[in-house]
Amino acid sequence: MPTVAPLDIEGHVVSTHFLGDIPLFATAAGTIHRLDGGEKVTEAHEGLLTCVRDPYSATLLSGGEDGRVLRIGHDGSISELANVPRKWVGVVAGGPQKAVAYGVGKSSFVRLSDGTVKEFKEERTVEAIAFAPKGLRIAVARYNGVTLLWVASAGDPVDLEWKGAHTGVTFSPDGKFLVTTMQENALHGWKMEATKGGMEARHMRMTGYPAKVKSISWSAKGKWLASSGAPAAIVWPFSGKDGPMGKAPEELGSRANIMVTNVAFHPVEDVLAIGFIDGMVLGVRLADGKEALLRRPGKGAITSMDWSATGKLLAFASEAGDCGIIDISA
Repeated sequence: MPTVAPLDIEGHVVSTHFLGDIPLFATAAGTIHRLDGGEKVTEAHEGLLTCVRDPYSATLLSGGEDGRVLRIGHDGSISELANVPRKWVGVVAGGPQKAVAYGVGKSSFVRLSDGTVKEFKEERTVEAIAFAPKGLRIAVARYNGVTLLWVASAGDPVDLEWKGAHTGVTFSPDGKFLVTTMQENALHGWKMEATKGGMEARHMRMTGYPAKVKSISWSAKGKWLASSGAPAAIVWPFSGKDGPMGKAPEELGSRANIMVTNVAFHPVEDVLAIGFIDGMVLGVRLADGKEALLRRPGKGAITSMDWSATGKLLAFASEAGDCGIIDISA
């Protein structure tokens, strides 16, 4: 088994992320713990709701019950990007050109690098936001679908409709597919195709889950999308021009009646880390389905995992606060 360096944090840990080789752990109480020559703690929020890694900078972005949106550095430094009094901020996303998006109620906001803030109103509550990989464009998940919005230009919004509550949203790395997690036990997707009149979106239904999907992860080259919500990681193929349409998914790391709660693809190889409700972590190679036990069961369900840039270290967090770093290089 690989080496595991445990870290015991009090309370529910919402997420873990690497900034360089430094792992950071964000708790629901609002503290950010980092392992940098020992454990160091930053008081960030009075109640943290979300914390994500900004893919365009070596920082984290967080939102909380205190209405603040923060940028957190690898050294624990904090800068406030927004403050919305008496509101909860549970949706944040990082975009190109230092843009940051966040959702409050029925509005999504995008803060540009010069401090300008643009507001986009929806008829329903904003559940999630993602930046497209090309161009300054966002996808806003809401009830009954997704709205695509150009941030810096005057292009008309594009509504992608599908009945039900859409709780999360992600673009494929090449921008050709858009996928949402749903309140029901399903994913929904759209294949986006440019046409002379603008854009056409074809539906992709990804159903059959026994539970709600709360974690998804794209493989490094975007050929696979892994998901939780079953007693195995459900991995959909996106290598063909039509993505998973008409294709069955792979089922990796199957364990009888023990649910997968988190998935994280390796940054280079087609290797998937799978976290379970009992705290166990498996590594599975897609080419042959070979499994490696990375961590034995612990105290709580795995809530988050993240690989270091080289893929030699894997950080994991749990709802019970028993976290740690797995060194797979050995």
